[in-house]
Amino acid sequence: MSTPPDANGAFVFGLDGAPWDLLEKWAESGELPNFNTIIDEGVSGPLESTVPPTTPVAWPSIASGVTAGKHGIYSFRRLTSDYRYEINTSAAIRQPLLWDICSPSVVGNVPMTYPPKEIDGEMVTGMMTPSLEGAFTHPPELADKIRSRIPEYEVGLSWSSYQGKEEQFIDDLHELLENRYQLMKLLFENDEWELFFFVYTSPDRLQHLIWEEDVLLDYYKRIDDILGEVLEYVQDRGTHLYVVSDHGFGPVSENVHVNTILENEGFLDVGGNKSRSTLSRAGITKNRVLGLLESVNAKEAALSYVPDAVIRDIATRVPGEHGLFDVDISSTEAMAHEYGLIYINDDERFDEGVVPADNRQAVKDDILAALDSDEGAEPYRSLLSVHDGTELFPTDADAPDLVVVVKDGYEISTAIAPEVLTPLPEKGATHRKQGIFFAWGEDIRHESVDTGFSVYDVAPTLLHGLGKPVPENVDGQVRKQIFEEGSEPYGSAVETTSYTSESRSGGRDEDFEDVESRLRGLGYID
Repeated sequence: MSTPPDANGAFVFGLDGAPWDLLEKWAESGELPNFNTIIDEGVSGPLESTVPPTTPVAWPSIASGVTAGKHGIYSFRRLTSDYRYEINTSAAIRQPLLWDICSPSVVGNVPMTYPPKEIDGEMVTGMMTPSLEGAFTHPPELADKIRSRIPEYEVGLSWSSYQGKEEQFIDDLHELLENRYQLMKLLFENDEWELFFFVYTSPDRLQHLIWEEDVLLDYYKRIDDILGEVLEYVQDRGTHLYVVSDHGFGPVSENVHVNTILENEGFLDVGGNKSRSTLSRAGITKNRVLGLLESVNAKEAALSYVPDAVIRDIATRVPGEHGLFDVDISSTEAMAHEYGLIYINDDERFDEGVVPADNRQAVKDDILAALDSDEGAEPYRSLLSVHDGTELFPTDADAPDLVVVVKDGYEISTAIAPEVLTPLPEKGATHRKQGIFFAWGEDIRHESVDTGFSVYDVAPTLLHGLGKPVPENVDGQVRKQIFEEGSEPYGSAVETTSYTSESRSGGRDEDFEDVESRLRGLGYID
């Protein structure tokens, strides 16, 4: 009988935005020999992402095994009852994560981990960390070691600020990758772990701006080299290795403006704001204000250092095309929030709601019918698919009413535009549903299987492979078919248990205004 798997641990090698179709092609052609090793000696296949397929939703789902309706993160920011945005951080996650269950754990650069948690082990926070001057590690003294050993370490790069400077972007992104690799090597020095969860987010940054196969392949070749070192590292330990991405990627050429569709169909109103109309007639718009700042190289500084409360106040007064600040709430029945999350403006959840709560379902049905119709001037069905929020997230009464996902080739936008479709020259590619899944190591099958994996299956399968109980409320499944017949995880029954909120350690209190500025700088929010 094989050694019980709980003695050997699990390593998660995360690649934000890695596309299955390209990696499979490059691996099988010999361009990525270490990925090909996993294909030949392990299990591989596409990984279905979340709805919508976005970073802030998918990584908590990978690490918990549950949908956004249970872990509580639908986007980088949540919409408040008074129509403002509040940032989502690690403190907003309601479900125990893998590093709350596995002990000890090493967690590096995973999105949605800022501020750092006091886990049993080590943590270096990832995307949204506003600066390396504040708290970004647990234990706190780990930060000094990183600053000393990797003085050029950065959390990420703002891909949107490199438009027209692609060569510099590629060079800087390679440097970012090398520094991230050095962080991983530093964390390797702690060899007392049951879970090692490390994410490289730079593939996502690269692919948003540049979708040229030779450039991408060159970058993934370096990632393949790093993967080779990980294979040696986990083989020495007898560890299960899981290589996953939160979503895939594909080329994009046009924006689909969901709030413009809602306006066209009579559910959203942009009129009625007298002071904003006066400013607009005078030629004072957000685009002109930001353009002026940009012309004197002041835009990034203004967005980074002006308090967010001030920016919001200006946004409510200056006209433009913003899907939240440029809507007349008093006559709007529904509005789309980040990533196509549609909320009915009902009088139970919103301070100035105009839809009676008991009529919420009827308005939702009307929107579904309008967006699913092939009739009229806009063939919406060819651009997008619409999901009922109640069906997707039945356990959360505050979930979005509808979730809009655009078809391949399009990017979703909540900005209000004159037309439903507008060109998108500043982006090369965007998120798609199909990410990657690879598994390799002791007790993992050495032949191809039909994984049928979703992001929700990763956590329960990993925990079962370690001989641990699976949270009883997971939305994913334990995929036993990835394990060798006769192995401990293949033959043992799946055990479940209730992991309560006490299973999670509390986060440090932080001022999150800088977090929103960070997201704006990364090109994720307007």
